[in-house]
Amino acid sequence: MSTPVHDDPLSRERSHLAASRSALRAMRADVESLDITDVTANWVNAAVLESQIEQRIKALADLSETPLFFGRLDYVHAPGAERAEGGEESKGREAPSLQGRRWETGERFYVGRRHVHDADGDPMVIDWRAPVSQPFYRASKKDPQDISLRRRFGYTAGDLTAYEDEHLLDPAEAAATSKLLQQEIERPRVGPMRDIVATIQPEQDEIVRAGLTGSVCVQGGPGTGKTAVGLHRVAYLLYAHRERLARTGTLVIGPNRSFLHYIEQVLPALGELTVRQATVDDLVAHVEVRGADEATTAVIKGDARMAQVLRRALYSHVTLPTEGVVVVRGSRRWRVAAYELEEIVRELLARDIRYGAAREALPQRIAHAVLVQMERAGEAPDDRVQNAVARNAAVKALVKTVWPQVDPARLVLRLLADADFLAEHAGGILTEDEQKAVLWVKPARSVKAAKWSPADAVLIDEATDLIERTHSLGHVVLDEAQDLSPMQYRAVGRRCTTGSATVLGDLAQGTTPWATRSWEEALGHLGKGEAVVEELTAGFRVPTDVIAYASRLLPDIAPGLTPVASIRENPGFFDIRAAGAGTADVVAACRELLEREGSVGLIAADARVPELAAALGAEGIGYVGPGEETTHATRLTLVPASLAKGLEYDYVVLDEPQAVVDGEPDERTGLRRLYVALTRAVSGLIVTHATGLPPQLA
Repeated sequence: MSTPVHDDPLSRERSHLAASRSALRAMRADVESLDITDVTANWVNAAVLESQIEQRIKALADLSETPLFFGRLDYVHAPGAERAEGGEESKGREAPSLQGRRWETGERFYVGRRHVHDADGDPMVIDWRAPVSQPFYRASKKDPQDISLRRRFGYTAGDLTAYEDEHLLDPAEAAATSKLLQQEIERPRVGPMRDIVATIQPEQDEIVRAGLTGSVCVQGGPGTGKTAVGLHRVAYLLYAHRERLARTGTLVIGPNRSFLHYIEQVLPALGELTVRQATVDDLVAHVEVRGADEATTAVIKGDARMAQVLRRALYSHVTLPTEGVVVVRGSRRWRVAAYELEEIVRELLARDIRYGAAREALPQRIAHAVLVQMERAGEAPDDRVQNAVARNAAVKALVKTVWPQVDPARLVLRLLADADFLAEHAGGILTEDEQKAVLWVKPARSVKAAKWSPADAVLIDEATDLIERTHSLGHVVLDEAQDLSPMQYRAVGRRCTTGSATVLGDLAQGTTPWATRSWEEALGHLGKGEAVVEELTAGFRVPTDVIAYASRLLPDIAPGLTPVASIRENPGFFDIRAAGAGTADVVAACRELLEREGSVGLIAADARVPELAAALGAEGIGYVGPGEETTHATRLTLVPASLAKGLEYDYVVLDEPQAVVDGEPDERTGLRRLYVALTRAVSGLIVTHATGLPPQLA
């Protein structure tokens, strides 16, 4: 005898899912039917409103394979209005439909990626960022947070297929690891990174929901979810402080284009379409980068001391006036003496304002001195007279001489090309050997002819900020931060001087010659010395056997760090194979893993990639490069070790670990690169080697 639908919990939940999808379609149809013909004053307002409506329609899209809700909370008592709506700052998208609602005892909430309400405005799905949803991530047997039941849902291709209950107030029910949670964490992936909104852990949720005003630094080993935490933090802040961040802007900074392409779908899947993404090189793209520096040179150019050198060089253009200035107006002549002009210039220098702002203030200060004389003579000049005096030819000529305009790129060009100019302004800051290291062997004749390096572009950005203040955003997320130089940190910090930052990284994965030594030092360069440093040590993504093997490298690459402890019940697939047949064994390992479900990454030292690409092609195995999207037909990605950071694959074949180490300028950097490569697998890893393994892994 079949169970009636009304007695079958799974059927009831499926009915709620169907009704919620129908309500979401109705919400989108309401927006699509809006007529703004009579509500806009002009074409500018109309264009803005049309853009906002278009964004809203995109945000209301129902993604068929993405669960509309993934959990349910049954409250014991009605939640207070502040907890339900989040107070003044946290009123997000669902606030209008929650306001004025009469809460029932034992209220039930479905938690999902976005808010959905019915025709009467009653919520059918609550946004995961709402305060009322927080217990889904934080409640436990020890601290139930007024929750009697937490239900998790399992999905297959968008269809609700299972559920799992935790009765948090039932002392007879033992606490157990959620099977659905484990399955979601281990679910095979093809294509770009997906959100982890259904699997956020309590320690991750604390970071995600931290306030906007404070900056946070997250030290997290492989598989701890630090990137996902940073992205979900952006989504949460946009929900809780939408109006403020709409004015000031948000930015996610990644290490390279491949990484940004990998993460670019996470925020749109959470309904956030306005967050800009960039690399540090994008931020400082004042000139075309066509050159590269030796490691030693790049380290010096990236040193924070270069900021002092640039400041000295810039302000060396300011000269104290030796003669007065005479302003002729009609039949009267007004003279400002040299000593008065000197006082004005010294005062502007002492105020420590931007070079360009001081230059703009100088003619106004001179004009004010003239107006004082006019008033003493019985005249009554106004602002128009002062502006006219400031534009006087004699005043403009004086300003041009005393406080000339400086082009930031030309300033850096002269420092790197003129040994005497560099020595004059780097004396006592850089040693003679350091000065020789940064000087160009063949000085460029012009800004356009110069073969600028990435480090040079950062210097130009610093000089640009010394002249004119860089625009500050409301919040910046900086991922893979451990690879930035002090000058790059300064470049990022300029983009959030009046806002806050979320810094994400792992000191053990620093693979540049200037890699971060400590977060305290890095945060100082960023201008966020007050930031709270949080450490994530629970590994959700990397299998136990894999992370334990990779952690053998930690004593050599980051002896002070706590090893990641995998909480995965499934130890994963792990094998080390001697590749007696060379590339044939590597290709065979790829074939073996492609028989499993999910994505496969073949990671190798950069120099070995062409040989492996040829071997794969000869065997008819299709593959893509990092940053290119995999498909169900082509699930293999061939990854140079230098681009593996931040990427994840269900299964990984790591070719020749010793070659990865040897591909770097020093052993420590090589071992760190190897640590990165070893920890890209979510479900399984095969290490192949024809030569010996590094002794640290023996």
